[in-house]
Amino acid sequence: MKKTIFSLALGTFGLGMAEFGIMGVLTELAHDTGISIPSAGNMISFYAFGVVIGAPIVALFSSKFSLKTTLLFLVAMCVVGNALFTFSDSYVGLAAGRLISGFPHGAIFGVGAIILSKIAPPGKVTVAVAGMIAGMTVANLLGVPLGTWLGHEFNWRYTFFLIAVFDALVILSVLLWVPDIRDTTTTRLAEQFHFLKKPEPWLIFAATMFGNAGVFAWFSFVKPFMVNVSGFSEGVMTAIMMLMGLGMVLGNVFSGKLSSRFSPLRIAATTDLVIVASLLALFAFGEFKTASLVMGFVCCAGLFALSAPLQILLLQNAKGGEMLGAAGGQMAFNLGSAIGAYFGGLMITLGFSWSYVTLPAAILSFSAMTSLLMYGYLCAKKRQANAGALA
Repeated sequence: MKKTIFSLALGTFGLGMAEFGIMGVLTELAHDTGISIPSAGNMISFYAFGVVIGAPIVALFSSKFSLKTTLLFLVAMCVVGNALFTFSDSYVGLAAGRLISGFPHGAIFGVGAIILSKIAPPGKVTVAVAGMIAGMTVANLLGVPLGTWLGHEFNWRYTFFLIAVFDALVILSVLLWVPDIRDTTTTRLAEQFHFLKKPEPWLIFAATMFGNAGVFAWFSFVKPFMVNVSGFSEGVMTAIMMLMGLGMVLGNVFSGKLSSRFSPLRIAATTDLVIVASLLALFAFGEFKTASLVMGFVCCAGLFALSAPLQILLLQNAKGGEMLGAAGGQMAFNLGSAIGAYFGGLMITLGFSWSYVTLPAAILSFSAMTSLLMYGYLCAKKRQANAGALA
C-alpha cells in the first residue's frame, strides 16, 4: 500500500507543479512568447477550465475501464499537455496545452481516492488519501521554487519540460506499484445527484470557488507584485516561492490540528476573514518588503487551511453522492482559479498598478466568507425547526 500511496503522491506532485509552477515564470512566459502578462495569466484559467471540463467527462466513461487503466490514461494526458505547452509559440497552442494538462487533474484525485479506499485497512483510508494529497503540498514547497529558478536562470520552457518528463516517470510508477482493480459501485448515477437539491452544498461550492478565487487573484501575479510593488529582485523569487509553499504546507497542517477543537465551519469562515484582512494589508503595505512577505505567507497558508474543512463540509452535505461532491469541490476550486486570475489580470488591463490586484481578491474572499455564514444560518434554522418539532 505504501508504494501505491507514493505513486499517487508523485502524481499529485506533478499536478501541483503544473498548476502552481506557472506563477513563478509568468513574466518569462510573457516576454518569450510576446504576449502581455495578463494574457499569460489566462494560462492559469485555461488549466482550471480543463479541470472543470475533465472531472465529469472522466466520471462518465471511466466505469468501462479498470482504475489503473484510467489512471494511466490520465497521467499520459498530463505528459501530452505539458509537452505541448512546452513547445508551443502561439497563444492557441499554449492555451491548448494548458487545457489538456488540466483535464486529468480532478479525475486523478478521484480515481486515486477510490483506489486507496479499496486497498487501505479499515480506519486508514483518510490517512492514505492525505498521503496522496501530500504530494501537492510538497510540490508547492520544493517543486514550484525549483521551476521558478529554472525559468529565471534558463527559460520557462525548461520548467514545463521537467514536468512532462516527471509525469512520464509517474506512468512507470503506476505500472509498477498501483494494483489493477475495478470500481464495482452499483449506485445509479442519477441517485448521486439528489444531494444537489438542497442549498447547503451549493453554498459550500460557492465558498470553495470564491475562497480560491480570492487568493488566486493575487497569487497568480505574485512575481510581478513582489518585483514591481515590493521591490524584490527577480533573483530572490525562488526563495519567495519556497516561503509561499511553506505557508501552504503549514496552513494545511495547522488546519488539521484545529479540527479537533473547532467545527469545520468556524475554521473555514475564520480563515476567509484572515485572508481578507491579509489581502487588504497587502494593498496598503505591499511596498514594505517584510509586510509583503508576511501577508503573502498568511494568504498562501489560508488557501490550504481551507481545503480540509471545506472537504469535510462537502462530505457532510453530499450523502449518497460523496464522490460527486468531492469532484464538485475540485471543479469549484479550479473554477475559482480561473475567476481569480481573470479579475486580477483585469485590474492591469484597465490600467491600474500591480498593487490593485489585491482589491478584487479581497472582495472574492469576502464573498467566500459570506457564503459560509449563509450556510451556517441555514443549518441553525434547521436545528431550531427540528428542536421545535421534537418539542
